[in-house]
Amino acid sequence: MSAQNSAGIQTLLDAERDASKIVQKAREYRTKRVREARDEAKKEIEAYRAKKEEEYKKFEAEHTQGNKAAEDEANKEADAQIAKIREAGKKSQDKVINDLLEAVFNPRPEPIVA
Repeated sequence: MSAQNSAGIQTLLDAERDASKIVQKAREYRTKRVREARDEAKKEIEAYRAKKEEEYKKFEAEHTQGNKAAEDEANKEADAQIAKIREAGKKSQDKVINDLLEAVFNPRPEPIVA
């Protein structure tokens, strides 16, 4: 019986060793597959990011041109308003200077009512 028990134990040890190898190979395969999946995901994310970046640049370019035209129009209007204000200032500049000089050189004291 001892030889038969030894043979049976040896068979069990061989089976255990084979199972251990199978489990190790499965772990290695799983680790490899996880790495591959991670790398594939990184590539997909990078491709998606590049696509969205391109879409954003296109959108920005389209809408910036419209804003540029509106900005130019607003600048023209502002320049026209500034020119009007300067012209009005030039027209009454002498009167304002005379009024200021009159007020400085000929003060009219008035009592302050509290």
